[in-house]
Amino acid sequence: MPNRLVHETSPYLRQHAENPVDWYPWGEEALEKARRENKPIFLSIGYAACHWCHVMAHESFEDLETAALLNAHFVPVKVDREERPDLDAIYIQAVQMLTGSAGWPLSVFLTPDGRPFFGGTYFPPVPRYGMPAFRDVLRAVAEAWQERRAEILEGSAQVAGAIRRQMAAYPAQGELTPSSLEEAVRRLQAEFDPVHGGWGDAPRFPQPMVLEFLLRRHVAGDPRALPMVSRTLEAMARGGLYDQLGGGFHRYSVDDRWLVPHFEKMLYDNAQLARVYLHAFQVTEDPLFRAVAEETLDFILREMTDPAGGFYATLDADSEGEEGKFYLWTVGEVRAALGPEADRFAALYGTTPEGNFEGRNILTFRGTWEEREATAHLRRRLWEVRERRVRPARDEKVLTSWNGLALAAFADGARILERGDYQAAAERNARFLLENLRRPDGRLWHVWTRGEARVEGFLDDYAHLAGGLLALYGATFDPRWYQAAADLAEAMRARFAAPVGFYDTADDHEALIVRPRNLQDNAVPSGNGMAAFVLLHLAALSARPDLADVARQSLEEVQPMLARYPLAFGQWLIALDFALADPWEVAVVGDPEAEDTRALLAALSGYRPHQVVAVGLPGTPVPLLAGRPMREGRATAYPCRGGVCREPVTDPERLRALLGG
Repeated sequence: MPNRLVHETSPYLRQHAENPVDWYPWGEEALEKARRENKPIFLSIGYAACHWCHVMAHESFEDLETAALLNAHFVPVKVDREERPDLDAIYIQAVQMLTGSAGWPLSVFLTPDGRPFFGGTYFPPVPRYGMPAFRDVLRAVAEAWQERRAEILEGSAQVAGAIRRQMAAYPAQGELTPSSLEEAVRRLQAEFDPVHGGWGDAPRFPQPMVLEFLLRRHVAGDPRALPMVSRTLEAMARGGLYDQLGGGFHRYSVDDRWLVPHFEKMLYDNAQLARVYLHAFQVTEDPLFRAVAEETLDFILREMTDPAGGFYATLDADSEGEEGKFYLWTVGEVRAALGPEADRFAALYGTTPEGNFEGRNILTFRGTWEEREATAHLRRRLWEVRERRVRPARDEKVLTSWNGLALAAFADGARILERGDYQAAAERNARFLLENLRRPDGRLWHVWTRGEARVEGFLDDYAHLAGGLLALYGATFDPRWYQAAADLAEAMRARFAAPVGFYDTADDHEALIVRPRNLQDNAVPSGNGMAAFVLLHLAALSARPDLADVARQSLEEVQPMLARYPLAFGQWLIALDFALADPWEVAVVGDPEAEDTRALLAALSGYRPHQVVAVGLPGTPVPLLAGRPMREGRATAYPCRGGVCREPVTDPERLRALLGG
């Protein structure tokens, strides 16, 4: 008989609706039951594409004996971390404090009032990997709750207090300084892997925000930056992390060579990586970078797009109960598909009889650009064969925050590559989000599934969507996108303001053991870091220096950490780089479609991250354009920097020279 999760819209929660565990979704019903029966809560947090979440579900949550223990001694609660990032942020911090590491599935034991006292991640059904059996853990926790409850309550109060202190505001550390950027690059270079690209031991993550920051430092004249970006992007594009047939990136590499991925595909990874490959193509003109960006965006359009215009969240790692099966090849399968050309393909894509992953092959590319182009028809043929396989499951919820990241990628793709289909996708996505996930009062919902919007929006939703809308404004110069971004920023300031920066939840959000305020980047940019970046851009477009003041205060708070831990603060470093760059603010007054306006815009094109541009005829409702007429009926550019405006320019070459190239 199904449990309560059968009524949920989250695909992840519905995956557990037939478990014998008497699951509750997070909410007052579960909390009230725990208080009434004086039972601890067992909180399990995961997501639909999480391989080890599936493993623990099959081993433990489908097991009758384990379910009986959970139902008898605990109130079992299931949470989709993608739907409730606030709960995930609090309780993953708790497990990190309790055990020294954390991840998903996240398994946390709470007092009836929600305070954590014990936790971990995956627990096996029998003792394995140095971990106790899950049933033994349940029995031990149940016994401790009965016999040492006072001790548990005292410890849980200490953990909750530590989380509160961790998320509190830090005192400001003084003026913003370029030395922080210099130190961040130095540390990144010291930790960089010059052979394989990237940073850190296995597992190795792509770090798109750090790569974006380094591209900006290259433009600022740092010779150390671009080699790190180029080496990493090429290594990832050639490795198993990248889907050589269908485009798009898997979540991370379990090794330090980008060979063996964790096979799930996440919208946020592909959105951010497509964008950094686009920008790297602008800088280097490397055709591989352009191809990877286009193939990744095309993958999103083909496989992760709802007919209404939203972008889906994830593709599972598993198919037919096996991780990565959809993506793997034997030599025999390649030969059957390609015939006499199989040997040529094998030489370029590393397929061997013994394989490179459990007797089969993850495709990696080892040829030249010309060889990649010349074998495109072979990749296409294998892709067509692969399409007949059982596909990984897809989580079809639409998350506002992740869609904001994808919106920015498609907007940049449209602008940089002059792809009308990307612009159409971006505009359709923006309309979808504003019509379906924005309420009449201007506030946002966090998630949309099968026509239903739910869960109050978080800081990430406002900041990331505003960032995407600003990118779309930069691609189209349609003032409605600027205005929508400005409105979101005002709502963000009204409902999320902290003593410094912002909280992750609105001021009327459900009361939790702490009001979360995460500053570090994770797989997606920090909401606070993105908010600082958005406010700096809006300050220029809207002639509102008070917005820049809010961003600078946030940056002053975290500046010491940016230099010390650059891998954890990439989005903040992007914002700090922009704040210190003395960026150009350029108002181009003219018809955006007219030839003379487009000639001026061509002078502003290329990778120019330290530039804000507004375009429109006199009267266009973007404050940067206000009070600036066209000269002699011609499109006119008004360049300003550091609070000082230069002489208006109608000649594209003069404008290009003034802005430095």
